[in-house]
Amino acid sequence: MITPTSLKNSKIAVFGLGKAGMSTLNALLRSGAEVYVWDDGEASRAKLQAENLKNVHIVSPEETPWNEIKLLALSPGIPLTHPKPHKVAELAKAANCPIVCDIEILYHAQSQSKFLGITGTNGKSTTTALTGHILKNAGVSGEVGGNIGIPVLDLTPLSEDGVYVLEMSSFQLDLIKQTHFNVSVFLNITPDHIDRHGDIEGYIAAKCHIYENQGENDVAIIGVDDEYTNKIYEQLKSSGKIGRIIPISTRREIAGGIMVKDGVIYDNSGSIPKQYTLGYLERLPGAHNGQNIAAAFAATLALGVQPEKAIAAIKSFEGLKHRIQLVSEINGIKFINDSKATNADATANALRAFDDIYWILGGLSKEGGIGSLVEFFPKITHAFLIGKAQDDFANVLDGKVTYTKCETLANAFDEAAKRALNDNKKGSVVLLSPACASWDQWPNFEVRGDAFCEMAINLKEKV
Repeated sequence: MITPTSLKNSKIAVFGLGKAGMSTLNALLRSGAEVYVWDDGEASRAKLQAENLKNVHIVSPEETPWNEIKLLALSPGIPLTHPKPHKVAELAKAANCPIVCDIEILYHAQSQSKFLGITGTNGKSTTTALTGHILKNAGVSGEVGGNIGIPVLDLTPLSEDGVYVLEMSSFQLDLIKQTHFNVSVFLNITPDHIDRHGDIEGYIAAKCHIYENQGENDVAIIGVDDEYTNKIYEQLKSSGKIGRIIPISTRREIAGGIMVKDGVIYDNSGSIPKQYTLGYLERLPGAHNGQNIAAAFAATLALGVQPEKAIAAIKSFEGLKHRIQLVSEINGIKFINDSKATNADATANALRAFDDIYWILGGLSKEGGIGSLVEFFPKITHAFLIGKAQDDFANVLDGKVTYTKCETLANAFDEAAKRALNDNKKGSVVLLSPACASWDQWPNFEVRGDAFCEMAINLKEKV
């Protein structure tokens, strides 16, 4: 675990007592800091109070001695600017107190190590995990954390040869000041989290903080398959700020870039163009995973990994839970858990990857619904609708795709599995890819996905 010794005897404020907030608090206590802490949730405060920790002051933002506070460690879930700044952010700004997240604290504690930051709207977690997997298999000392779910201050201290592979959300990038990424990865942009950034420009500006402290000795890897990131790529090239820029694509070869298409890596990033055959990767299906592979391949090459070692590691990657996860196969029919697909853009990746789909979708719909997925409707054999969105989604599907309103995931799974097994079309898939948030019926997408996995495994044992 990380101990930020430079903060010894400093007074630090911590706001938010979730996973990252508690990790930050414990790291600060290890360092010998005096911590002023608060959470809007009474239960979280009471739980901390019961621990009776030394050097911890549980005080409201209004009672915090801001003129004595060196910095505020703010949990990324707390609004910094939109839709309205939280009171704690306003008070810290008024006192000229720096507002950071745990990643900034990690950077100052471990600035001798290398930092690789990965951002984008979709694909961050898979790319982060795949990059860490490649480095591990190549014998590179590394730690994986950040938005992928592991608080960074719980990671292991690394030497100057070690690499921190960090998934960076727009919220976290809004809260870094001096964090320097030796290698940055920017996958893609589709409109998301607009409520927290004001508009798409604000969202993009937050993402672009990943470049803030990069310079002539650094590498920037960026997708060029959407209009937003392609524009950023052109701007980076013309600025001349970053030493090396590597574009990645799943559609076209680019001078100095890397393309992954139809199971082949086309590497034009060096002086001699090279090709590497991957073949079909069951754990990394679809063009969107081609982008993730291109990014991880480029990033690890930039860190000195040999291409052959990277290729071998990519082929052995097991994939991540809840992201087009192959759970089981029964009589030639695959059961796929894509619960992480909480918006239509993410679901598009799954629909693009398969045919003859028995599609389970619904939940708490996001802006835009599923209207953008019409091009994939011919791939849908039958749709099974759940949650609050089921009536709205039925209206979109009406006359285009046959569907059944199922209310719950359990009902939808039973209906989908029964129909798929009766139809007995080899190569078909029962796909949970909801295009919705889970909060109407589940606490998060992980619990929703775990329930689907349990159903699929139980069914296989019975058949």
